Amino acid sequence: MAEDVMSYIDEQPAAWRASLKKLRALCRRELRGYSEGIAYGMPSYAREGQTEIGFGKHARYLSLYVLKQPVLDAHRSELAGLSVGKGCIRFRTPEQIDWELVGKLVTETAASAADMC
Repeated sequence: MAEDVMSYIDEQPAAWRASLKKLRALCRRELRGYSEGIAYGMPSYAREGQTEIGFGKHARYLSLYVLKQPVLDAHRSELAGLSVGKGCIRFRTPEQIDWELVGKLVTETAASAADMC
């Protein structure tokens, strides 16, 4: 198991590494004051000890965890065609990632005072 986020990314399939690096850079830029680490075996971004954003590469998809329910709910219509759970968006290919939308989700998470889902 990776000890840090960059090691985690380096262990992933080559086809996904550029997207994972881009996602990490976005999180580091927008989530000021958050701590970056590995939680539940995947990259996570926590504020005051609570993970609010995370991502993990699984066998068939990349999961993006947006754990502020109102933030994810506000964008569900824009996620049509993707597998979306209570706090998780699953991308089957790097090309499915809408970077503008992901940016909004991360930025709005940072601005949200909502409870975790």
